[in-house]
Amino acid sequence: MRAIFVFAFLLLGITQTKAQTSTFNILLQSHVSEDGFVDYKGLKSNESTLDSYINYLKETNPENTWSTNKQKAFWINAYNAYTLKLILENYPTKSIMNINKDGKTAWKIPFAMVGGNNYTLDHIEHEILRKKLFDPRIHVGVNCASVSCPKLSNVAFTEENIDSELERLMKAFINDASRNKVSKKKIEISEIFNWFKDDFTKNGSIVDYFNKYSKTPVKANAKIRFLPYNWNLNGK
Repeated sequence: MRAIFVFAFLLLGITQTKAQTSTFNILLQSHVSEDGFVDYKGLKSNESTLDSYINYLKETNPENTWSTNKQKAFWINAYNAYTLKLILENYPTKSIMNINKDGKTAWKIPFAMVGGNNYTLDHIEHEILRKKLFDPRIHVGVNCASVSCPKLSNVAFTEENIDSELERLMKAFINDASRNKVSKKKIEISEIFNWFKDDFTKNGSIVDYFNKYSKTPVKANAKIRFLPYNWNLNGK
C-alpha cells in the first residue's frame, strides 16, 4: 500500500509540473514574438496567469533525484518567469538597469521564491545553473530582458526539450547579425562571451566555440572585438 501511495504522489507531482509548465508555455507563446520581443503591456493584462506559475515555483522544491535536464529546465524557467515578474512590477521602465530596491540591482534583490526559499536572480544563474548544472548554453536560456540579450524563447523549457532548445537558441544567437558579426578573419561579438569567457573556453577557444555553431567558418587567429551592450528593454 505504501508503495502505491508513493507512486501516486510522484505521478501527481509529474502531472502538476507538466501542467504548470504548459501554462507558462502558453503565456510565452501569447506574449513573446519569434524574435524574442515581449508584449509587456499585454502580459501585464494577463499577469494573473504568470502569478499562477510563480505560485507553483514558490511551492515546488526541485529534487536531487530529478534528472539534470529537468533541473536545468526548471531553474531556467524560474529565472525567466521572475525576470518577467520584476519588469511587470516596475512597468513601464526603459531598462532593467533602472530597477533598484534598497540599493540592490535587479539581479541582487532576494525576491525569487522557489520551494519556500528566497533567491536572487544572480544566485539562480551563478550558484545553481552555472555551478551545479554547468552548461555554457544556459546563457542563451536565461534572459536579462534587454535588446542585446539572446532572445527570450517563446517556448517553456522541459526535461524533454531543454537540450534541443538550448542548441537551437545558441545557433540562432551566434548567427544573429544584430548581436554577433561574424567573418572568417574577424568577429565582433556579444559581451556575454567576454563576461563568461571561462564558460565558453573550457574545451577550447572562443573561436572554437563559435565554429560549433557559426554558418561562417572562423579562422583560429581571427581578431575578436566585443560589442557595446544595449540594455534597453526587449519590449515590442
